[in-house]
Amino acid sequence: MLLVAGVCLVLLVLTTVIHYEVLRGLSVMLPGLGIKPRARLIVVILVTFVAHLLEIALYAFAIYALVRFGGQGSLDDSTRFSLDVSLYFSAETYTSLGYGDVVPGGALRLLAGVEALNGLLLIGWSASYTYIAMERFWTNHR
Repeated sequence: MLLVAGVCLVLLVLTTVIHYEVLRGLSVMLPGLGIKPRARLIVVILVTFVAHLLEIALYAFAIYALVRFGGQGSLDDSTRFSLDVSLYFSAETYTSLGYGDVVPGGALRLLAGVEALNGLLLIGWSASYTYIAMERFWTNHR
């Protein structure tokens, strides 16, 4: 459980830093783009989407490593466990979709809870940034 808690902490810090740097980079880059405000908004959406995909992938690799090499729990039955299942579970958990068709067991349940909360915060951060960017582009466009 201590290993999983440590991995949770590392992932929280890493995903926050990634998200911060992506949004900061967008703030620096966007004003210099010679494209229309609508196109800038599409850039914001695409870049934040890619950031979320990267963060989901980090959680998926951690889940895979903790199950496969760390013996820290399980995802559903072990006969169909793979990196694909880890990616699916991570995306489902990060977005708080929660179909429930893949269920974590053991200490991995802690990571799933942390990922859901982290995803909620980062998605909210992206939504807030998108709103601010949209407001700025529309104000400048008038």
